[in-house]
Amino acid sequence: MTSEGASANGKTQESTPPLRVGVIGLGWAGQQHLKAYRDRAEVEICALAAMEEDLLEELGEEFGVENRFTRWEQLLELEELDAVSIAVPTFLHAPIAVAALGRGLHVLTEKPIARDAQEGRQMVEAARTAGRVLDVAFNHRRRGDVQELKKVITSGELGRAYYAKASWLRRSGIPVLGSWFTNKQMSGGGPLADLGVHVLDWALHLLGEPRAVAVSASTYAELGPRGRGGMARYSAMNSEHPFEVEDFASAFIRLEDGGTLVIESSWATYREQKDLLDFMVYGSDGGAELRAVGATDAPVGQLRVFTEKDGQDADYELTAQPGTAHQGVVSDFLDAIAAGPEEWPQHDGSVALARAEIIDACYRSAEEQREVRLDHV
Repeated sequence: MTSEGASANGKTQESTPPLRVGVIGLGWAGQQHLKAYRDRAEVEICALAAMEEDLLEELGEEFGVENRFTRWEQLLELEELDAVSIAVPTFLHAPIAVAALGRGLHVLTEKPIARDAQEGRQMVEAARTAGRVLDVAFNHRRRGDVQELKKVITSGELGRAYYAKASWLRRSGIPVLGSWFTNKQMSGGGPLADLGVHVLDWALHLLGEPRAVAVSASTYAELGPRGRGGMARYSAMNSEHPFEVEDFASAFIRLEDGGTLVIESSWATYREQKDLLDFMVYGSDGGAELRAVGATDAPVGQLRVFTEKDGQDADYELTAQPGTAHQGVVSDFLDAIAAGPEEWPQHDGSVALARAEIIDACYRSAEEQREVRLDHV
């Protein structure tokens, strides 16, 4: 439906109606989505859903949203919706996304796409059937330092990238011991599923999206089961569960171009106190390294490029601006929707599903203590 308004010359002209969005889940991530939507003039936030009634009322007032629900099913019944953001525990991603897509809504969900690749496939298939956008929030690939390093690698300055290593490591970072995070059935996994999927995403993004063909992984649960390594940074459902996931994971990933990617992720391990987010790559003509000590608290990390000129070392450092984080995630989602129906099939969640397939293979490799080929997943 369109509305008419008067132009500067007095003639009437049609104006585009706002894109009407709802946000499901109002923890830290959901609030980032809200702030990003508020900054876009073409968007109207018309509904919120969350279990925490106090938070629902508070944010509803702050963002001027009258439609507030304690059940996500109620939000999806609104006829005026065009799109939804999903920022809830992982076990709810698939049921909410499939239901929303089935109602013809575009969907942006937090990472990982789902608890496993099987659920992720259901979401991708639902997006294809509905002909709608399904996007997954990988905000760390939108860091300014990651984007600056991407330019270097894409330019060919480093030659053929044949080996890379990436990690996100915490010393005491298990998010809420005894919550859904540490319940295998609800979360899908520990730091490999939570942080490692980010690591995998920015690493493959930097390398130009080579296909993974095999993985060999190990997982460990040395601190969590003893009640060590916990934190209270993130909100979570107040439930009591034994520690059923890993607290450290490492994976050796063979790539189709003959290259190798090694990833590490930890919630808890005895190392320096500050978190580390990093990426290192060796190429045939040079190498590069990104180190963000403090991880997400360090909006820009140290960037170094290692190369030579005329037989002499010609290493240098790069500077970068802070990235766009969730603002960039939401902006890309809105741009994909605005591109129109002909472009929507290009945004069906396939990239996030490929990440989930690799994570699944890593868990299988760790459990069976063998290399797992992706074509057998």
